[in-house]
Amino acid sequence: MRILVTGGAGFIGSALVRRLIEHTDHEVVVFDKLTYAGNLSSLMSAQASARYSFVQGDICDAGAVANALAAFKPDVVAHLAAESHVDRSIDGPGAFIQTNVVGTFVMLNQSLAYWRGMDEAGKAAFRFHHISTDEVFGSLGEDGFFTETTAYDPRSPYSASKAGSDHLVRAWGHTYGLPVLVTNCSNNYGPYHFPEKLIPLIIIRALNGEQLPVYGDGSNVRDWLFVDDHARALQAVFERGAPGETYNVGGNAERKNIEVVRAICGILDTLQPRADGKAYADQITYVTDRPGHDHRYAIDASKIRAALGWEPSVTFEQGIEQTVRWYLENQDWWQEILDGRYATQRLGVAVNG
Repeated sequence: MRILVTGGAGFIGSALVRRLIEHTDHEVVVFDKLTYAGNLSSLMSAQASARYSFVQGDICDAGAVANALAAFKPDVVAHLAAESHVDRSIDGPGAFIQTNVVGTFVMLNQSLAYWRGMDEAGKAAFRFHHISTDEVFGSLGEDGFFTETTAYDPRSPYSASKAGSDHLVRAWGHTYGLPVLVTNCSNNYGPYHFPEKLIPLIIIRALNGEQLPVYGDGSNVRDWLFVDDHARALQAVFERGAPGETYNVGGNAERKNIEVVRAICGILDTLQPRADGKAYADQITYVTDRPGHDHRYAIDASKIRAALGWEPSVTFEQGIEQTVRWYLENQDWWQEILDGRYATQRLGVAVNG
């Protein structure tokens, strides 16, 4: 298959591309604007392959998208390009509306025009796969899980923009017949994760001897999904999923935020103890909670398990240790980001957009 991956230089996109190049015979083109979170160094292992190519482009640029589709002639569009950080969406929601809503609209319109020009066999095989988040469903109480039929209830500018894009994708499927797929995933983690997100942020700040900020009382719960498991799920969906269907992808690994932070500290205590002999957990500090912070997310992934045979292969304990080891062994990757683009400062404290 020929697969065009938007946002392929981002965290999840690059994991998908690495998987496709290393474990399949598919051809891949990455279409990425290379915003602050896009990093070509995350694709180094793929770049040597003749089945990999890269196009720098903006998903809001209809001409650039049309040209990429016409030149590569994909069988699958895996649409991952998105602004994705809740805190940044609080400070500047406009970029999220533009990229996530308008950009998805452009991708759908250009993909529809491309699809309409294919022969019948090509039309039948084509898939537009939109990769989304469980945050569109809002916040859970202490019990229950998000399923594919859970009503949407987004609470942040980020999740509202992703909810809007999900609705657009389904509308293009229902109205125009475009063969669409939607996946909603839980929180990803793993190597090559941009340092603004919780797990890499805590690892890097711990190593730098800085305070480890935990929002509120640390009781907010997330279901953690190792990024390579997510990449396997995405491949299963666009290869074997039924057009028009939605699949929830979760890691079966609910943890309170404070538990995640303490787990990281414990691994660092073993792998790279502090010079003063103290515990990394001594650096934990509680800060004012994020505005509108959702209490709990949890995914019921039984549909994708039953329909496509996918389930997570990495436990949280295995994945978090692999992740910490990767950051210890790849300081050059994240130090370049800290030097040039992001210095682990607090985001998402604005009260006005």
